[in-house]
Amino acid sequence: MATPRDTSPSRRVRANGDGTVYQRKDGRWEAAGYVLAPGNTRRRVRVYGTTRKEALAKLTEKIATSNRGLPVPSAQGSVGAYLTYWLDAVAVHHLRENTHTRYTACVNRYLIPGLGKKKLAKLSAKDVRTWLNQLRTTCQCCTRGIDARRDQPRCCAVGSCCSKRLSPLTLTYIHSVLKSALEHAVREEEIPRNVARNVRTGTPRPRRFEPLTADEARQFLTAAQGHRLHALCELALHTGLRKGELLGLRWEDLDLDAGTAAIRRTLQRTSTAGLTTLPTKTRASERRIALPARCLQSLKLHREQQEQEREAAGTTWQHDAHVFTTPQGRPIDPTNLTRTFTTLLRKAGLRRIRFHDLRHSTATLLLEQGVELVVIKELLGHAHIGVTATVYAHVRLRLQRDAIDLLGHTLRNPDEISGKPDDGDEPPLVGAAVR
Repeated sequence: MATPRDTSPSRRVRANGDGTVYQRKDGRWEAAGYVLAPGNTRRRVRVYGTTRKEALAKLTEKIATSNRGLPVPSAQGSVGAYLTYWLDAVAVHHLRENTHTRYTACVNRYLIPGLGKKKLAKLSAKDVRTWLNQLRTTCQCCTRGIDARRDQPRCCAVGSCCSKRLSPLTLTYIHSVLKSALEHAVREEEIPRNVARNVRTGTPRPRRFEPLTADEARQFLTAAQGHRLHALCELALHTGLRKGELLGLRWEDLDLDAGTAAIRRTLQRTSTAGLTTLPTKTRASERRIALPARCLQSLKLHREQQEQEREAAGTTWQHDAHVFTTPQGRPIDPTNLTRTFTTLLRKAGLRRIRFHDLRHSTATLLLEQGVELVVIKELLGHAHIGVTATVYAHVRLRLQRDAIDLLGHTLRNPDEISGKPDDGDEPPLVGAAVR
């Protein structure tokens, strides 16, 4: 008499559409089910795990994503299809809006035209390296049709290529976006390895900047005297805060009695929400800093001035508790702050620099005064001290030269220094003058 077989854990009956889970001969567990694929089709996917629960969780996640209408990419699909899926279903939830906009522009402008037609599963490190080398040597004015869209062509269309090539920094950025997308494909077990990681683009030279000298900084602050944003200029030069951090400050973040400021947020303009307040750039950027006496005095005067503007505005005042606002109480647009900054530079008779160079000026002046790198790192809110050391390597080199000159002066024969024997009455040289 035949007896029904006992249902083993690996052959449990699951509801229709939930897929199947079973144990393989090698001991691993495999789960398989149908999900939505690009092109509004359905395909069977397989995932693996060391336990039944792990394999089932991976399959459930893919089916849930499919049920939300998001197609699960296939390694048989193209690189372009996967990049589109990655931007729309993954990166959009983990990146800030402005960063996602830059990633989208990078994908649509460079990655999809260059690698989009290749199969994801067949993409090799050689393909990536060849494409990057071609991108490095190609005139972008010709490739992207910029010259063809001009009213009066002046490049390839007239037989005179301008050789407008991408900078090493831009190439590194494009490479990093591709690496991020392929890394997620590895995590989703679409491809076995990230081939972009095997390609080296070289380390680009850090962007050169021209910080203000101590004399120029004093000229700038003198020109800002009497301006309604004088306190902002003082704070920018004394603390090195980013533009968004300055504009995102609220009065509740300041403790003028204790002389401290809590940096918790940043103000940015996005394409969908307009001016919006966001968390700081990184977790390390959220910090508490000390305020010098000069800034405390400026902020107290600024608060009195803001109260006068509030009374003058009357019912049109829009109270949002920001420290730096327009005369009507609204947050200041970062672009408008840049215009004001350029006007103050022109008034001071200084060369034109970026507002972010005030931050570089703060760090450079502090380094030249002998402040330790770790203190500057905490003040600027860098995530790692290596970032601080790399950005300001040129300043450290100059300080090394001063230190070597100081040592050479110490090791010289006293007769060569004074022309007479040292009687021991003169104090030793302990430091080099700050340039």
